Amino acid sequence: MTDHADLWPAPHPGGPVHATVRLPGSKSLTNRALVLAALSEGPSVVRQALRSRDTELMAAALNRLGAGVDTAGDDWKVSPGPLHGAEIECGLAGTVMRFVPPVAALATGPTVFDGDPHARSRPMHEVLQALRGLGVSVEDGGRGLLPFTVRGTGRVRGGRVTLDASASSQFISALLLAGARYEEGIDVRHDGKPVPSLPHIEMTVEQLRLHGVEVDDSAANRWLVSPSRIAAVDVLVEPDLSNAAPFLAAALVTGGTVTVPDWPRRTTQAGDALREIVSLLGGRADLTDEGLTVRGTGVLHGIDYDLHDVGELTPAVAALCLLADSPSHLRGVAHIRGHETNRLAALAAELGSLGGEVAETEDGLTIRPGPLTGGTFRTYADHRMAHAGVIIGLAVPDVRVENIATTSKTFPDFAGAWSGLFS
Repeated sequence: MTDHADLWPAPHPGGPVHATVRLPGSKSLTNRALVLAALSEGPSVVRQALRSRDTELMAAALNRLGAGVDTAGDDWKVSPGPLHGAEIECGLAGTVMRFVPPVAALATGPTVFDGDPHARSRPMHEVLQALRGLGVSVEDGGRGLLPFTVRGTGRVRGGRVTLDASASSQFISALLLAGARYEEGIDVRHDGKPVPSLPHIEMTVEQLRLHGVEVDDSAANRWLVSPSRIAAVDVLVEPDLSNAAPFLAAALVTGGTVTVPDWPRRTTQAGDALREIVSLLGGRADLTDEGLTVRGTGVLHGIDYDLHDVGELTPAVAALCLLADSPSHLRGVAHIRGHETNRLAALAAELGSLGGEVAETEDGLTIRPGPLTGGTFRTYADHRMAHAGVIIGLAVPDVRVENIATTSKTFPDFAGAWSGLFS
């Protein structure tokens, strides 16, 4: 039963929104940079790191394993050290529960992983089996889920490993990030349905190369990391582009204008797809030296769109589609059933509870707009679901979003930033 004290009234603007919104740093880039810094050959700095629950959990995990991560300022200082076994709290962070076990395999002694109740249903089998294939001892009771224990010996043989990463690109990134420190490097091969969220793997490869690691990704479904030292490199973290989704939505829905400064002209972030998506929905997106500016008309059009590579945008895009003037079909995202929650089921339930006609398909959603009413929008401890709820609140009065604080996973004080659009 939902605690009414935990229901946040989503702001319902009376006119067009005109705003400039500075985004916090990318969680995906911050956590990749932290892992590589902890495994590097000397101290380095992660500049403009995102300070959020997920990144603080990553910093704490690496600290417990023996690396020094100083998070006192905006720029986080990382000093590698001898790795040893520890107890790791993953929260609901996929990057922690998947990226850290291959690092823990390099530690001496057992490392125990656990997390939030929701995290115990997120798939881990492929990563754990891959580690076993590389000679690492893993104890998980055969469940392929949290909690589990990685028994490190201070070294990993490495070599070739084949896995099915169709449930999450993080399975591949996890192995690549630590692979340079394995004695034979790592040769990761995917065997299964297409890997989702490929931009995240491209981000991993780019970060490895930035640190001087040789990566061969020339063949489809194969990533070869040569054994090598990892150079200590200071990294500047880009803004988290996926977190722009609800703010750009405010321009589309209200017929306003929103600018996001420092939007990179070249990036591996999945959120960059928003430039195309907002245009298809009926807005205009202009990228200049000042950043990305989106202008809306207040009228949205339905779309037929494959979100396979940018699945994290699905909740925000689905909410916008419910406010459109024609039906939409979102495809290619069967894998988001294994995200923080089953996002397809959650979206169908919550958008439907406000009067929308939303049906799950095999790999996505069919959305038919209709008259909507206010009500409670549950978030299932999922920050992206909260984004969907506040977007609906732009057009529908009296939407109450459950547990808005879950947005702290990637955006500290999201509620304050969102409310600031309308003040």
